[in-house]
Amino acid sequence: ETTPLTALACHTLLRRAAIDVGADPEVHQLVQGGAAVGEILVEDSRVALLSATGSIRMGGTVAPKVAARFGRCLLELGGNNAAIVAPSADLELAVRGIVFAAAGTAGQRCTSLRRLIAHTSVADQLVERLATAYGQLRVGNPLDDGVLVGPLINERAFTSMQKALSRAVDSGGEIVCGGERVELVGPDAYYVRPAVVRMPEQNELVREETFAPILYVLTYDDIESAIALNNDVTQGLSSAIFTLDQREAELFIAGSDCGIANVNIGTSGAEIGGAFGGEKHTGGGRESGSDSWKAYMRRATNTINYSTELPLAQGIHFG
Repeated sequence: ETTPLTALACHTLLRRAAIDVGADPEVHQLVQGGAAVGEILVEDSRVALLSATGSIRMGGTVAPKVAARFGRCLLELGGNNAAIVAPSADLELAVRGIVFAAAGTAGQRCTSLRRLIAHTSVADQLVERLATAYGQLRVGNPLDDGVLVGPLINERAFTSMQKALSRAVDSGGEIVCGGERVELVGPDAYYVRPAVVRMPEQNELVREETFAPILYVLTYDDIESAIALNNDVTQGLSSAIFTLDQREAELFIAGSDCGIANVNIGTSGAEIGGAFGGEKHTGGGRESGSDSWKAYMRRATNTINYSTELPLAQGIHFG
């Protein structure tokens, strides 16, 4: 209910596509509303498949109600995405991928980078490069050229970010840069500078998803422990590794318990066209990709007898 224009734009494109191919434009319907509208879809047995995108809390409410009427769900819920930076990584490439994934769209994507797991041998240098890059980020109108960081969606998002930063400091974290509000439009507009925070460990705060541009930096000594840190959250949407070591890359791809596992590219932006979705509390199911249509279809078995005979194996004779 906080992004009505996105739904309206998609609806308009689908209607235009239907008209272009000669289909009935009413094949797609849009109803705007809040939780009450969603509740109707959840509880109506005529809705065979409910595809829902939102928080883990929302999924925990929706899934049992749909299951109770023997409906099906396709859920795309939270993500707490991590990127591992190995000793062999191309740091210039890594910084580009990390900044875009962590700060792009003000950290308000399900695939935004939340956790950076850097090898102890490169962590200090990497953080220094990130701080330099973050200092050059333009915060402003996302429609303007050169702006990567637009506003947070509302006051609640801003308050949540500030609380998370405060908790990080209280638990021994160090805010390397960012986190402050930028006054650009007025009191009801919430623009912030993306934050980089070094954390001593992956605590409960880091395991939570804060839907804002906060990047927590952790360190590791061996690839197995890095993969374990990647997996040590309830969400399982996107993940990445920056390495020039093929064996490390293969270990990561095999070991990441996320629906998306990238090598030498960030956690967001490259998933378009691929099988999009996650594991664990992210919900399961795939919303795109070459075979995603199967989630929206039903499999049926049809046996057709064109003869006048019906052989039976049980040896029963009719007549």
